[in-house]
Amino acid sequence: MKIKIKKFQKVKSTNDIAIKLIKKNISAPTLITSESQTNGRGRIGKKWISKKGNLFISLFFRFDPTKINFKQFAILNALVIKKVISKRISKKIKIKWPNDLLFNQQKFCGILQEIIKFNNYEYLIVGIGLNTNTAPQNKGFDSTCLKNILNKKVSNKIILDSIVKIYEKFLKEKNELSFLDLKRKYK
Repeated sequence: MKIKIKKFQKVKSTNDIAIKLIKKNISAPTLITSESQTNGRGRIGKKWISKKGNLFISLFFRFDPTKINFKQFAILNALVIKKVISKRISKKIKIKWPNDLLFNQQKFCGILQEIIKFNNYEYLIVGIGLNTNTAPQNKGFDSTCLKNILNKKVSNKIILDSIVKIYEKFLKEKNELSFLDLKRKYK
């Protein structure tokens, strides 16, 4: 399933752009990315520190909660992103439920899911903040970035292309496979 890609220089939040696009009646799976994000969101109203040079993405698609529910998608989205990153890092990546990826107990990725209802459809928005080249300082937890883990600069384009490719496959499979089959496949 082909994903449309919308690139921006600077946004408040990629999830906010996703909501605006849905409300403009764009229903095809779409990925929004921005070089800069001034008001990124985390879970429970927390702020996602968006350092320039990192990767900020929101992906949205129609969502049928009777097939795979919101919590199951939280698991699957973490597994999908972990799979992308694991291809570049041979070291152990852990998922901290429900939405963080950690290396050596340091957070380098956060995933925020939101549901929006529009024109009798439900859409799942998956916001992904991935610290690729800068590790923000955060009072609540230790963070790192892929550059620090790999000891070299990371290409956001290569990571983004990998995320698009795996989600195009995943979006097709989510209509054909059960949650448990998808979980086994992406684990």
